[in-house]
Amino acid sequence: MNQENETSTRKVILTMLKTQGQLSVGEMSNQLRITEMAVRRHLNTLERDGLLETKLVRQAMGRPTHLYLLTKQADDLFPKNYHHLTLDLLEELLEDEGEEKIDNLFKKREDKLVAKYQSRMQAKSLGERVSELARIQNENGYMAKWNQHGDGEFELSEHNCPITQVANRYQQACQCELSLFQRLLGVKVERTECLAKGGAKCTYMIERNATNL
Repeated sequence: MNQENETSTRKVILTMLKTQGQLSVGEMSNQLRITEMAVRRHLNTLERDGLLETKLVRQAMGRPTHLYLLTKQADDLFPKNYHHLTLDLLEELLEDEGEEKIDNLFKKREDKLVAKYQSRMQAKSLGERVSELARIQNENGYMAKWNQHGDGEFELSEHNCPITQVANRYQQACQCELSLFQRLLGVKVERTECLAKGGAKCTYMIERNATNL
């Protein structure tokens, strides 16, 4: 295997751990369709570079299993579209104009995003709108996935937040996203997990029979 393929495989491993959470060597081997020995070679390189850490999990029967997960250094490799300047400007705005000004700022951003993406939701079923919303979020670096549970219930998950530091400081960012989703989908949306609150991802539940907005 040449160096380019080696690097590509390691990038796939990092993406798998980002989107799926902690995994064992066997699980990665099955998904990558390469030997466990080859997986371990890649993991050793990533661990040496400070991108992975391991956790020993004891099982009811059999030997303990080592699970691999990303370090903070590895998480920083994924898209983060913010700068310290953004936080500094928001802090100054808060001090000078107050909380209401921050609320209005995020509301204006939400309105602009609705205007930008509303046309992409036209003449689509709810399932098609959820799919299109995931596509929009992926265009913006959120590593979004969606799936359907039964008849008329959908789940949208985001495994990366490009504005993590802003969302950690200003809850309006998360409120803006939830409201944006509801306006684009036209139904009530419930957030059940949030990266900014310590979750492994942001998860949204969408029901066809939820109240139309």
